[in-house]
Amino acid sequence: MAVPSLPKLRGWRGTEGPGVSVSEERQSPAESSAVTVIYNPYASLSIEQQRQKLPVFKLRNHILYLVENYQTLVIIGETGSGKSTQIPQYLAEAGWTAEGRVVGVTQPRRVAAVSVAGRVADERGAVLGHEVGYCIRFDDCTDPKATRIKFLTDGMLVREMMADPLLTRYSVLMLDEAHERTLYTDIAIGLLKKIQKKRGDLRLIVASATLDAEKFRDFFNQNDTGDPSKDTSVILTVEGRTFPVDIFYLQSPVPDYIKSTVETTMKIHQMENDGDILAFLTGQEEVETVVSMLIEQARALARTGMKKHLRVLPMYAGLPSPEQLKVFERVPHTVRKVIVATNIAETSITVHGITFVIDCGFVKLRAYNPNTAIECLVVVPVSKASANQRAGRAGRNRSGKCYRLYTEEDFEKLPKSTVPEMQRSNLAPVILQLKALGIDNVLRFPFLSPPPAQSMVQALELLYALGGLDMHCRLTEPLGMRIAEFPLNPMFAKMLLESGNFGCSQEILTIAAMMQIQNIFMIPPNKKNQAVSSVMFHFVFVGSTFLDFWEHNKSSQWCQEHFLNYKGLVRASVVREQLKKLLVRFKVPKKSSEGDPDPVLRCIVSGFFANAAKFHSTGAYRVVYNEVIQTSKYYMRDVTAVESSWLLELAPHFYQQGTHLSLKAKRAKVDDH
Repeated sequence: MAVPSLPKLRGWRGTEGPGVSVSEERQSPAESSAVTVIYNPYASLSIEQQRQKLPVFKLRNHILYLVENYQTLVIIGETGSGKSTQIPQYLAEAGWTAEGRVVGVTQPRRVAAVSVAGRVADERGAVLGHEVGYCIRFDDCTDPKATRIKFLTDGMLVREMMADPLLTRYSVLMLDEAHERTLYTDIAIGLLKKIQKKRGDLRLIVASATLDAEKFRDFFNQNDTGDPSKDTSVILTVEGRTFPVDIFYLQSPVPDYIKSTVETTMKIHQMENDGDILAFLTGQEEVETVVSMLIEQARALARTGMKKHLRVLPMYAGLPSPEQLKVFERVPHTVRKVIVATNIAETSITVHGITFVIDCGFVKLRAYNPNTAIECLVVVPVSKASANQRAGRAGRNRSGKCYRLYTEEDFEKLPKSTVPEMQRSNLAPVILQLKALGIDNVLRFPFLSPPPAQSMVQALELLYALGGLDMHCRLTEPLGMRIAEFPLNPMFAKMLLESGNFGCSQEILTIAAMMQIQNIFMIPPNKKNQAVSSVMFHFVFVGSTFLDFWEHNKSSQWCQEHFLNYKGLVRASVVREQLKKLLVRFKVPKKSSEGDPDPVLRCIVSGFFANAAKFHSTGAYRVVYNEVIQTSKYYMRDVTAVESSWLLELAPHFYQQGTHLSLKAKRAKVDDH
């Protein structure tokens, strides 16, 4: 049966949480986020009254005492407790920003850094970018002389260390949402442990989920005497707003969780009292399939005379902003809202009114295979921590119910937490950053979760092949340092730095900027056929899309007519200008190929030669690609046709002439591509 009949009561706590804005840049799943809409039940109160209503307020003095007396404070606080917006202000009010010092708050997601900074600026009556500011990739909204509370991504904090290794301007650093364990969160954690040994005055606050709190405390604790009174780190718990959630399991596994999601939703609608429904699936395709099926069934049900109607809405990162906003709209009491979402809705957003959660039990994660050097998006079972986060969505405003489309026995077999990105990612950018920071022996770096040795070797080989490291694994001058200074994948950085030599820096700048955007096309589900037939084939090359956009004076109307992502293209313009400044700084000649594609393609090969693939009966390499996505099948994204001879010419250290006039990679694993 679709609706489980085995109730299991759990004491999960529900909290209100800030929403996070849509990011138009390409990002990891951990960074995928939603819209800048925040449900605020206390909007009618004054700012000061709203601040005092937050759960963290009653612990203000306790927090300040612990920060004063311990080097590291690990705070357990769920979304909505107020830790992200209030603790930085408490520190500023207590004098930690005096004499030009700065309180820094890192966020795993760019959009979270921007939205939380905006909220704090509003609460303090400040202009964003003055006393309160943010710094994210390609966008620095701070004033070096005036900013005292600074929100930034953990990646930007790592980059700041290249100029100021001891982070001398900061008095306190708060690592928010540290339990998400993104790649740069873990790098920052390791670096900050080293910095604390040299700067005893630097205070660190780590905001984490319960699961990782003790691990963080022990990692930063510099007391090796065994005497608890000499501990340098401590844990503090901040309660969120709590409502109980009943957990229901299946009696036996289902063969199709998509079909079961639809059946469970309809049974809840027919049998349960008021309350909106949130259903979790793994990706956009599944979301759209379930939305279509639910709309069809809702219409059939309406024809039977049922008074309460369904409003079915999708939610995933690639959805156009106006469509995403619909999930926050209030509906009449005669309408039940059903939101079908990816894991974007686990922690990034809080939708008012959710009472029922349906959890399919799976999630799509990025995983790197060092044997094939392929980074894939794979569907895997959720962790217990994620399952509990999903269940908690039903208890944000009142008591709720969570229907898990798997058995209780299967739940008990789930891993406690999601594998940290450090252990399932391409480590080339990590090693490059560590080398640029002067850390020669990366194997001895204090990783909170050490990465696989094979991934480290793979990353070192790639950086050596790109010319970023020498045969002794030292950063090369000037190429290695210049690659490290680009806020991009090392392959993109190498391609940009070589563009002047190929006489196509103008075109490569455009391509690199466009490749940082998550979605160029924004096609409503009901207009896919129209879009493909009338518009999309016009934009064969990425560059043509961008040039047409400029020729039409960056018109939003033109973008709408051609199903193009206006905000994304505007963002690409900003990114291009930032990258252009770096090329000017490194004295890369400003040149155009004047419509000749060969220099552009050869330049792409100079950076992406390691990502070559066979697409020919002779076994010859025919294309290079940006990334591979694995769902039900393998898909290459951003593919460019090349000549095999270019690989041998531009990367002779990586390829050699093979049999049948084909090329063979000098590393056998590349053949597996």
